[in-house]
Amino acid sequence: MDLRRVVVTGLGTINPLGANVEEYFLNLQQGVSGAAPITRFDASRFKVRFACEIKNYDWTRYFDRKEVRKYDPFVQYALIAAAEAVGDAGIGDDSVDRRRCGVIWSSGVGGIETFFNECMDYAKGGEIPRFSPFFVPRMIADLAAGHIAMKYGFMGPNYSVTSACASSNHAMIDALNLIRLGKVDIIVTGGSEAAVNVAGVGGFSSMQALSTRNDDPAHASRPFDADRDGFVIGEGAGALVLEEYGHAVARGAKIYCELAGGGMSADAYHMTAPHPEGLGAVCSMQAALDDAAATVDDIDYINVHGTSTPLGDIAELKALEILFGERLPQINISSTKSMTGHLLGAAAAIEALACAMALTRGVIPPTINVESLDSQIDPRLNLTLGTAQTREVGCALSNTFGFGGHNSTVIFRKLSV
Repeated sequence: MDLRRVVVTGLGTINPLGANVEEYFLNLQQGVSGAAPITRFDASRFKVRFACEIKNYDWTRYFDRKEVRKYDPFVQYALIAAAEAVGDAGIGDDSVDRRRCGVIWSSGVGGIETFFNECMDYAKGGEIPRFSPFFVPRMIADLAAGHIAMKYGFMGPNYSVTSACASSNHAMIDALNLIRLGKVDIIVTGGSEAAVNVAGVGGFSSMQALSTRNDDPAHASRPFDADRDGFVIGEGAGALVLEEYGHAVARGAKIYCELAGGGMSADAYHMTAPHPEGLGAVCSMQAALDDAAATVDDIDYINVHGTSTPLGDIAELKALEILFGERLPQINISSTKSMTGHLLGAAAAIEALACAMALTRGVIPPTINVESLDSQIDPRLNLTLGTAQTREVGCALSNTFGFGGHNSTVIFRKLSV
C-alpha cells in the first residue's frame, strides 16, 4: 500500500541540560555536563551520590497545588515537554481534528517515586493501612499519555510503551506506523522518566550499573573511555509532534525533518548484558535502514546508545562496524549521554531532539569526557570527541537498547519535497 510520509512539527523537553529546547540545544553544542551531587534526597549513605538532575526544578512554575497532587514527577515532566512541543507545532483550538490526534508515550519505570513513598508510609504502621487515592493513577506508566490527551482533547490512539531504555524509540515507531497507515494525522510522542530517587538510584547502584565517580561527577559519564565505570542516571522528558506530511503542509506548519523509518529487534541473549557481538543491534539498524529505504551511504550522523558501560559501548561499536564497514570512519558518531546522563525510558526522546538539531542546524553534538580512548576502539572512528562539529547532515540514525535485550532504532531525514 501507499504509505504516508511523517514529519516532525514540534519539539519540547525538560532535562538536565535545559528547561526548554533552545537551552538544551545550546548546552549540547557547548558540551556541558549535567551531572552533579544529588539534591533530591540525602544520598550520603549511598555508594552513588550524584546524578543528572533537572536543575532548579520548581513544580509551582507549571502546576497549582491541587493539580500536582495527581502527578508523579514523571507525569509532570511529560506534561511540561508536551506543552512546549504542542505550542511549537502551532496546534490551536481549531487547527486540527482532535479525533485524529493521539498520544503514544513511554516510560521505563513510571511512577517509581510514588510507589516507594506509599510503601514507606505503609511501613510506618498504623491500626488501619492507609494509601492515597492517587497512589495507583500517579504510579502507572500509561497515565502520562492519558494526562497529555486530556489536556489537549486528543481522542485518537492513546497508550504507553515500556521496553526499558528502548522505550521512546518504540513509541516513536508506533506513532510513525499509525500515521503512515492513515489512522491518525498527528501524534504527540516521546518519553519521561523520574528515577533519581532512593529506589531508582539504590536499585541501579546495587546492579553495579552506575558510575561511582563521586569525587568528579561532571566527568563520570565517559562513553568509549578506557576508565568508564557505568552510566549516570538522569531524569526528564522529551516530546515530538509527529504529523502526516500533507496535513502539516495544509495547515502551514513548520517542519523540522522527516521521521523516515524505524527498526526493532531482540538480542535474545541476556537479562541485562548486550549481545557481545552486537548482533541484535545490527538487526535493529538494518531494519530501520530498510524501513526508511536508505543505505549505509545515506547516514551522516549516528547518535549511539553509548551509556558509558564497559560492555555496552564496545558491543554497539562492533555492531556499527559490521553494518557500516569501511564507511564508518566517514560518519560522525556521538553519545549525548556523556552530557545528559541516561534518562532510561526518556533517553531516545531527547536524543531524537539532538538528531533534529544536527539536521536543522548542521551541528553534531560532542561526546565529552573521553580522556583515554578504549584500546578496543578503532582510532579512525569520528566519535566527535570533546567539541561539537559542524557538518551538513542529510540523514541521522539514533539507537537505544534496553534491559531484556530490547533494541530500537529510528532514522530522521532532512525533508525533501
